[in-house]
Amino acid sequence: MILGKHASIAGGIDKSLKRAAEIGCNSVQIFVKNPRGWKARVLSDAEVERFKINRKKYNINPVVVHAAYLINLASPKQELWEKSISALKMELSRSARLGAEYLIFHPGSHTGSGIDSGIKRIAEALNIIFSEIDDSLTEKTKILLENTAGAGSSIGQDFSELKAIIDKVEQSEKLGICIDSCHAFAAKYNLQQKSGLNKLLSDLDDDIGLSMLKVIHLNDSKHNCCENKDEHAHIGEGKIGENGFKELINHPKLKDLPFILETPWFEDEVDQDVILLEKLRY
Repeated sequence: MILGKHASIAGGIDKSLKRAAEIGCNSVQIFVKNPRGWKARVLSDAEVERFKINRKKYNINPVVVHAAYLINLASPKQELWEKSISALKMELSRSARLGAEYLIFHPGSHTGSGIDSGIKRIAEALNIIFSEIDDSLTEKTKILLENTAGAGSSIGQDFSELKAIIDKVEQSEKLGICIDSCHAFAAKYNLQQKSGLNKLLSDLDDDIGLSMLKVIHLNDSKHNCCENKDEHAHIGEGKIGENGFKELINHPKLKDLPFILETPWFEDEVDQDVILLEKLRY
């Protein structure tokens, strides 16, 4: 099983790989900068080299980056939209420099301008990014759109919305999809039941194609299905439950994909989520 967890980059971005390996992971997700701010410190050549050395040492594959939360490519506000484009370009550059395979971002919120307008803004932003960057960056790192829980004016709870974005992007081969189990459950898919998982995969295949799915975020949900509330819980301690995750990680169409935990770290440094998922694997 390819299993990772979102790890802290405190003390240096290279430290994240050791943290992931110490809890039994063979993949990792990280931020490449402070996720709640626009500014980013310079990554030195030495730090990047240490990252690559540690990745080889701990055999971490793939490396997944999650973009900063402030980015909103759907924003109708021109200043924020342009700032978001610049931020995602910068994060793509940093991700590619580290050799990360994937950069995940939330599609964004239209904040009242309407879904169609938000979708158009996201696609336009991605077209600008792909036209302005060197192709070598996207050859190293693929950008992934993540599904959302459907709260407020967010875009992406329906695969049809993600498809509409992809269809408007001229170089759509540079995109992929990340599915978050908590988001899918909160939006519309009852992952407590195998039928709910099968419905999710059927809808994804019909709208976008399963070949576009590259990463799965494994998060239980503190809230019931279809409440559009995004609040993660430890595996088996939320409303999806152990059986739901057993079906998910063992599904023949998914079992070879990287699964990334975004649940909190345990204080005793023994990650019960990782242990449980290893037990649930056939």
